[in-house]
Order: sequence, then C-alpha cells, then structure tokens
Amino acid sequence: MILTGEARLAGVLGWPVAHSRSPRLHGFWIEKLGLDAAYLPLAVAPDALAEAVRALPKLGFRGANLTLPHKEAVMPLLDAVDPLAARIGAVNTLVIDAEGRITGRNTDAFGFLENLRRGAPGWQPAAGPAVVIGAGGAARAVVAALVEAGVPELRLINRNVARAEQLATALGGPIRIGDWEHRAAALEGAALLVNTTSLGMKGQPPLDLDLTALPMQAVVNDIVYVPLETPLLAAARQRGNPVVDGLGMLLWQAVPGFEAWFGHRPTVDESLRAFVLGA
Repeated sequence: MILTGEARLAGVLGWPVAHSRSPRLHGFWIEKLGLDAAYLPLAVAPDALAEAVRALPKLGFRGANLTLPHKEAVMPLLDAVDPLAARIGAVNTLVIDAEGRITGRNTDAFGFLENLRRGAPGWQPAAGPAVVIGAGGAARAVVAALVEAGVPELRLINRNVARAEQLATALGGPIRIGDWEHRAAALEGAALLVNTTSLGMKGQPPLDLDLTALPMQAVVNDIVYVPLETPLLAAARQRGNPVVDGLGMLLWQAVPGFEAWFGHRPTVDESLRAFVLGA
C-alpha cells in the first residue's frame, strides 16, 4: 500500500504498545479494502498523554484507540465523552471531527455483546442470570453491556468485595455481589458465565472454579484470547456447555472505530481471526 498526502490516519496510544494487535487488525482491513490510510502504534508515556492527545487533530489524525494505562486517564482531556463510556468510566476509542473536537467512546461493551451473540446465537439476555467473574476495567464494560441488554440478574464475583460493590454502585441495575469463597454456588441456575480476569491467560494460573452447579445449557465466555481456549473453556467444552472465546471481543470492538475513521464498515470473519492469531 502506497500512502498519499491525503491518507487518513489513526493509531493506538499505549505504554507499552508493542504488544498491541490493533495495528495488525486494522492494517488487515486497510489492505483488504485498498484504502489510502494508516493505523500506527503510538508509544505514549503517562506523563505525555495530554500533550499527545491534543496533538492528534493538529497532526491530521481521524482518531485513535487507547490501551493500558490510558483508558481512564484520557477522559478529562477530551471535548466530549459519550454516555456509555462515561458510565463505564473508561474510553478506548477517540473520534476526531472536522473541527478538531475529540470525542471519547467505549466500544468494548459492543465488542463483548457482538462476540457473545455471534458465538452463541442461542443465548438471549432474558434466558437467566449471568455470572461475571472479576471487577476490573474489562468487567465494567461487560457488566454495563449485560445490564443494558436486559439480563434479569447479574451475579458479580470478585476477590475484593469492596471493588465489586463500587462497580455495582457505579453501574446500577440488577447486580448482586457474590462471595468469592462460595463462587461455585453462584453458578446454580445461571444462563451465562463470563470470566473477565486474567486468570487462564498465558503465564497466569487458571481460574479455579468448579462448574458442577452450572446448567448444561449455560454459555461460558472467557475474554482471554491467549490461549484461545483457556482451561475454563476447555473444562466447559468437555462437560458439554457452549463456549465462546475472547478473540471476537477484540475484533468486534474495533469495528465502530474503523468505520468512524475510515468511512468503511469492515468485516469480521475467519480470515481475520486467523491473521490476527498469526501475530
């Protein structure tokens, strides 16, 4: 791809940023669509975030993604934050308009739900309680998505109860805080189980969770995607539960930003999954 002086620019701001798969993901779409565009990895230290964000419109950027540790710190630097991102308390996507105004969005909730619906088309929000493990940044987007989708009950399980209570207070809805020591009991009657922690990720211990009480029709989703099949998903698959891996959340959360910056809605398919996994 040869860029011209009219190339549309976007990127990802993080510290560090070398691990991000977003340049590979967006680069695949840019190449496939034959666009005059580029998506760049931008290593920005925390103390340089404000300067870097305000420079984006001046440099001709249409927008950017935010990864750790910038998703929360960026919010007071923006001209506007959409309601869902404000509720979640984190921004992962910036969109810059023709006047240089920067709006923050959170597309993680969209990416989570889209991945879940496509990976488990039989699941419906009203099917029954959802159990969410973890209360960190990723959990906020997952919980917000499920509450907005209309789950009748959300059982939130986290080692740090105070952090889970803070999340429940901030987001509202039918959230019930569960006890970590009795987490297996929270699975009884559930229609969905989601792990939002790093447990099960490569280099981390597996999530210690007895699935005996989980109904056989309940969907099990792990937002971890390295490895693609975590110990939790392997155990759920072995007992016959439908499972959804975490890669689709990464892919689908990128769609709204790409469309806003480059004017084309990209396709999420198996060729994209294979390409991103090949990084």
